[in-house]
Amino acid sequence: MAQQRKRNPNGAGTITKRSDGRYQAAVYVPQPDGTTARKFAYGKTWTECDAKRRVLLDKAAQGIPVPTRSHKLVEWLPYWLENVVKPRRKLSTYDKYEAHVRLHLVPLVGAKRLESLSVADVRRFLVRLEKTTTAATAKEAHRVLRSALSSACREELIARNVAKLVEPPRTESRELRPWTLEETLAFLTASRGDPLYAAFVLAIALGLRRGEIVGLRWSDVDLDNRVLHVRHQVQRRRGVLYDDDPKSRRRRVVPLPALCVAPLRWHRIRQATARTKAGEKWQDSDYVFTTRTGRPVEPRNVYRSFTRVAQSAGLRLIRLHDARHGTATLLTAAGVAPRVVMEILGHSQISITMDVYTHVAQDTQREAMSHMDRLLRRRPDRG
Repeated sequence: MAQQRKRNPNGAGTITKRSDGRYQAAVYVPQPDGTTARKFAYGKTWTECDAKRRVLLDKAAQGIPVPTRSHKLVEWLPYWLENVVKPRRKLSTYDKYEAHVRLHLVPLVGAKRLESLSVADVRRFLVRLEKTTTAATAKEAHRVLRSALSSACREELIARNVAKLVEPPRTESRELRPWTLEETLAFLTASRGDPLYAAFVLAIALGLRRGEIVGLRWSDVDLDNRVLHVRHQVQRRRGVLYDDDPKSRRRRVVPLPALCVAPLRWHRIRQATARTKAGEKWQDSDYVFTTRTGRPVEPRNVYRSFTRVAQSAGLRLIRLHDARHGTATLLTAAGVAPRVVMEILGHSQISITMDVYTHVAQDTQREAMSHMDRLLRRRPDRG
């Protein structure tokens, strides 16, 4: 009499023989939403089916989700936004990703299932999006999709990230045209009487971002030792001002040039006068740049004042952010190493700094070659 196979213990799953001759294993496995469900695996022989059963049990023991049905992108993308992006990324990043998911990804590829999404599907999606919007929008949507699929790979919902296999659209780099040294000096002269003069000096001399300027606190500024800590930024999102970490969460310590000290001291005196004048209406916040009642200034108002002063001085209009490029240009032209420039500006990657460095280096090369022209065009002395 053949020996009967022992029954598996509870929780170890079962193996049965189907009417078509194949074997079927059934195991309860965790799902991405935290629940458990029954997962089936099949094999031509009992041994093959048992091997698949053991793989499922190992994943269940490690808490690795094993979905019983494949998810569509329209289901996965909202889950990814709420459970992966929102807890770990900045609010501005979440809002940007959510807009791409809602406006582009869900309408165009949302019906596709994760494991059936192909390289050709992604390529067609990008081509279509680039035709209806811009190359920059398509490139950003590609980055969002690639990030979402990477998370799906980590949760073992799919075996590979097909978005990584598709080259993103090419975009034209914006030409950098920061102010020259003469234009910069003309702006600083014209802005001396502006309430935000100290902010403009910091933007030009240190390359602080607009949000970093607005988020600066007096506790971040050490005028005696000439040191400034960049720890915060203030942004407006969803109709409210909120405090956040600097971009890329890169907090940094920057030495204060001497030209920044006097404007900051003068600004602190003016703020003390405004505090006395406001009386009980004043709100203590420790912000360096505030309204008449102590509230942090609106980030867009800094740019408005910057533009107004530039127009009054007859200067060509540039973005306030271009002042950062101007800082990098001046530092690089002065011979400061790109790595040091990167740390001062808080760039997340050296390649960003090198874009500016290359721009300046080309100007230096032109000057060097002009010397070569003069040397080679000299006529030999005639006896």
